[in-house]
Formats: sequence, C-alpha cells, structure tokens
Amino acid sequence: MKEILKTSDNKSVLLVLSAPSGAGKTTIARRLLQKNKNFSISISCTTRKPRDNEIEGKDYYFLTDEQFIEKVDKGEMLEWAEVHGNYYGTPNSEIHRLQKRGKDIIFDIDIQGGMNIKERYPKATVLVFILTSDQSELKKRLQDRGTETEKDIEKRLKNAEKEVNIAMKNYEYFVVNDRLEKSVRDIESIVSSYKKKYYFQREVLKKWKK
Repeated sequence: MKEILKTSDNKSVLLVLSAPSGAGKTTIARRLLQKNKNFSISISCTTRKPRDNEIEGKDYYFLTDEQFIEKVDKGEMLEWAEVHGNYYGTPNSEIHRLQKRGKDIIFDIDIQGGMNIKERYPKATVLVFILTSDQSELKKRLQDRGTETEKDIEKRLKNAEKEVNIAMKNYEYFVVNDRLEKSVRDIESIVSSYKKKYYFQREVLKKWKK
C-alpha cells in the first residue's frame, strides 16, 4: 500500500478524537479549530443523506454506495466502516490536501477508524479518547439533547461501555470532558508534548548526527 505521509519531511500530527455518543468530541474538535490555526479537520466521506444544515465538502463528502465502494476497491480510503447501514471513511486525498498545507490533522471518528489509522501510521498518530466523569453524566447529556428515545439512550450507554473497554486496551490518552475549555487545553498539551518525540524532531537531530 502506498505511503501517504512522507516520513522524511512530514511534521503533521494525526490527532484522533473518539468518544461515546454524547461525550462532546465534535464540540471539542470545533473549539480546537477555532483556537489553533495549525489544526484542520479531516473531512470524511459518507453514504448517508445530508442533513438540512450540512454542506458538501465542509461537513462531509456525500457519496452513493457505488461511489464509496469504488473508492474502497481502488485503495483510496485510509480507513472506513459501516455504521447503522451507512458507510463512513477517510479518503487518502484528505491527508494529501492537509499535509501540503502543513496542518495538524484532526480526525473526529470512531474507535475502529482510529485504530486503523494508528496501525498504518503509528509514529504520527495520537489516539485521544474523550469521556464523561461517569455513566450517569453521559446519560444526562443524552437526555438533555432531546433527540433520542429512552430505548435509544440505553443502547448508546451499552455501546459506550464497550467503547471504553476497547479504548482502555488501545488508546494512549483519556480526557474527561467536564469543562470544555479545560478539555481543549488538555488536548493541546498532549499534542504539544507529542511533538517533542523523535519523529517530529528529525531535522534538528540530523544536524547533531553530522
């Protein structure tokens, strides 16, 4: 499989944000983008129908099932999954686009997608799992949204338990989203610290080797 990131000159962090539904990862991602000019979000492809307020090329790239599968068959997807009967995935072209601009790339995706990216690019990828202080707080947030039935909420809570258990075995960092600005600062600190690793300091270290 062709490499997307050029290990010789790329300095982009691939920041994966995953969370149970209702924990606030999308809100955190948007706030990170507002505060940091060097962050840009990866736009996913999906086969689900666009919602009224969603814009093609800004929220998602909306594809038919046939178009999506064709991209998968051609190896044009970095990661993809089927969720609730619809396909979601990250096109390789997004990484190329943002890498050329020298951006740190935010992925607002599920655990499966995050693990796929980490497997492919272990040095550049930072896995951050966002959660609430406990299950009762998550349940309250889901109820406050007013968009799901109690049955749906219970299903999401069960899924959240599974996601946390998987994340405990595979994710590196955990951020409790009790206050938005604090959570954002925590993630900024994680990225800043991660950039001190060898992978992102190669140019300086090359000079010392000489």
